[in-house]
Order: sequence, then structure tokens, then C-alpha cells
Amino acid sequence: MDNLLITLSESAFVGKLISSILLIIGLVVVYRLGAASIRRVSWSNHESQRRWLVMARNVAVITCLFMLIVVWADQLRTLALSVVAFAAAIILSTKELLMCFTGGALRSSAGMFHLGDRIEVKKLRGDVIDLTMLTTTILEIGPEQLSHQHTGRAIVLPNSVFLSEAVINESFTEDYVLHTTVVPLSRKDDWERAERHLLQSANEVCGEFIEAARKHLSRLGRQQGIDVPSVEPRVTLLFPKPEEISLLVRFPVPARKKGRTEQGMLRRYLALERAAVLEESKAEQLDEQATEASPENT
Repeated sequence: MDNLLITLSESAFVGKLISSILLIIGLVVVYRLGAASIRRVSWSNHESQRRWLVMARNVAVITCLFMLIVVWADQLRTLALSVVAFAAAIILSTKELLMCFTGGALRSSAGMFHLGDRIEVKKLRGDVIDLTMLTTTILEIGPEQLSHQHTGRAIVLPNSVFLSEAVINESFTEDYVLHTTVVPLSRKDDWERAERHLLQSANEVCGEFIEAARKHLSRLGRQQGIDVPSVEPRVTLLFPKPEEISLLVRFPVPARKKGRTEQGMLRRYLALERAAVLEESKAEQLDEQATEASPENT
């Protein structure tokens, strides 16, 4: 009888092992077919395709874990009863993993950010390209905080960081955001002219989407129940040092074109400044020529 029970137990174990292997193989095949189908579809942007690929992978992993738990439920129950004495040691040894899992749950439940959002955590900035239960991967933006260019490096953040660090979501307003940039000047410079040129360049570069940004932020304000600021470009004076003046210009911009729009606005501003300096130089030369040709000097 003992030999029969042992034989039946071994047969059940082998059967569950074979079932688990077939289950994993089946889910891998289904995921590969689903991922191939997603890649064959013509998407309007890569963010949507990447979002579906990540979702398909996460669904496959969660389904596999759930099915394996169902298959091995009896063995897991027996194992759980036999390791109660080691529960404290197991919790201590898996503390970081548990914190990562908890941080991932907090990230998802709070809706901190989504795929494609630009975030900043512990002075690390980047676009979110992958989300898992334990980690978050961002494509780094840098090298400085005011830069909007990809460095080509991917940063993998453990989700436990979201339990203790503040997360800045630069894409909270989704399609359009209010972007700021600083133009430093000396106290001797003509800051009033620079302010006019900054406003002119911002209105010229952002004019095509100011109305769309206004409608988008107004709709977002109604949905979130918050007051949204004006989208009209504006310039604020700052005094970082006694001998310096900084012009802080704020303007609406598509969330995916912050760097490009900022560069276009600054280039237009510099062109206006250069034209004004040339006009002043020509005017001074004409005044000098007129003074030299006056009858009094002759």
C-alpha cells in the first residue's frame, strides 16, 4: 500500500510538472503570436504600439503565474505550512522585492504616470518606455535639467523608489504643456527690448497651436476640477545676481516638441536681437556721418 501511494504521488507530481511545462510553452507561443500581430498593425505612433506590447507581456506573465499557482496549489499549501518557522527570514530576505512590488502597486493605483510620460525622480529625467511589477525603465533626457535631448541611455528604476521619493510628471497635461526657459542678461543690456523680442518670437513660433493648447487645458481643467493658467506667452523678470537680469519666458508647446519649439523660439529671438543691433549700428554710423558733414564741423 505504501508503495502504491508513493507511485501515485510521483505520478501526480510528474503530471503537474508536464502540465506546467506545456502551460508555459503554450503561453509563450500565444504571446509571440500576439506580439507579432501587434507589430504587423500600422500604428499612428510608436507609443501606442509599445503600450500594447508591454500590456500583452504583462498579461501573459500574470496569467502564467496564476495558472501555475492553480496547478501547484496543493504543493504550495503544504510548503507554506512547512515553512512557517522561516517566515521572518523569508520576509527579510525578500524585503527589497516586496518593496519594489509595493511601489509598483502604488504607481499603478495612484496613476503617477503612464508609458510615454516624461518624469523626474531623484534628479533623473526621462521618457517612460517600460513598466513591470518590479521596475520602471526610462530613456534618459540630459545631460542637464533644462535639456530636452535623449542621451541614448536607458535607466532602470526599482519601483521601491516611488515609496520614498517624489515623482515629477512633466506630461501631466498630456498633449500640451506650459514650458519655461530662461534667458540671462546683464544689467547694462536693454532688457525691455529683449522682453519684446522674446514675446514676439514666442508668439510667432507658438501661434499655430496656442488656440489648440487653450482648448486642451480648459478641457483638462474641467475634467480634473482645477484652475488652469493662461496659455498666452509671458515674460517674468528674475534677479539671480545683483549684476544680472534673467528673463523667464513661459509658452505653450506640444508635449512631444518641447526641445524643438524652445530651440525655434530662441533662434528667432537671437535673430531679432541681431537685427536690432545692426539697425542701431547703422543709425549710429549715419549720425556720425551727418555730424561730420555738418557746416559747423567744416
